[in-house]
Amino acid sequence: MTDPNRRPAISHLTDKRSKASLSRVVRKVEFPLKAAETPEGETPLPPNTGANYETDWARRYASRVTRRLALATLGKAVIQYYANPTIRGLDRLHDLDGPAIFAANHQSHADTLVMLTSMPAPWRHKAFVAAAADYFFGNRTTGALSALFIGAIPIERTSINRNTIDKAVTLLRSGWSMVIYPEGGRSPDGWGQEFRPGAAFLAKQAGVPVVPVHIRGTFDILRKGRNWPKKSKAIVNFGRPLEFAEEDNNRRFTRKLQAAVESLADETATGNWFAARQRAHTEDSPGLQGPDTAAWRRRWVLSENRDEQNETSRRWPYL
Repeated sequence: MTDPNRRPAISHLTDKRSKASLSRVVRKVEFPLKAAETPEGETPLPPNTGANYETDWARRYASRVTRRLALATLGKAVIQYYANPTIRGLDRLHDLDGPAIFAANHQSHADTLVMLTSMPAPWRHKAFVAAAADYFFGNRTTGALSALFIGAIPIERTSINRNTIDKAVTLLRSGWSMVIYPEGGRSPDGWGQEFRPGAAFLAKQAGVPVVPVHIRGTFDILRKGRNWPKKSKAIVNFGRPLEFAEEDNNRRFTRKLQAAVESLADETATGNWFAARQRAHTEDSPGLQGPDTAAWRRRWVLSENRDEQNETSRRWPYL
């Protein structure tokens, strides 16, 4: 039985609704915590994020030295620990002179560090990376870190942005090499995706060759959706540079580039360069996309291919 003389609790001390949280206060406060509104009649400045992020400062001397030291020390150590990459095909680049576009398949975020630490020194030290504007340049912090440590520039994935294209072409013409992933995004399941014509367009506009590159093993290191890497074995295979011929158009050159990467993937998987070249000549190289079947079947075939590759060593052709 309740005591009729008992005083009720003081409501304003116990009612949670009356307590103003810090987040509510911050949301209500405008300037200086929030940018002031543009005066009426004035055109607002474009945001310094996404495709509008300016990266010229990342190619100045101090930034280049910082990036070079970071890649040679921490970047190299991290990649050696987690990926321990085997690098193949460097002899195919002996005749390459000047800037080039290095176009590789894209399995995970580990690809960029693997590429930048595996490329030969003349191109590695003067390279920039085509990075998704919506992901790497979504805010100023990630944009600054991406530009400084991997030399990234923003590239639109879903639309054509003349400013970003002109920036890439200008850098290529001025002696910088480019790392690009023609698939336009990371693999969702370990298999490749159809190449987009961006690399072909840039090669034609800048007049530079394209080096096909196949990267294997990075999906196991840092697959899409994983927040922390795990150790695996990576293989980077460089192909012969491709020139944009007079009879080529963007679509034809893109097919040629994808076929070259598929041949490199075949060579890496089988360890037999001669057989891979024969299949490439007859246009019978296994595709990067994998079987068109259920997701579980695609994962099973991929794991089966990995087991076969682990048991396969490089073999010289039988002559």
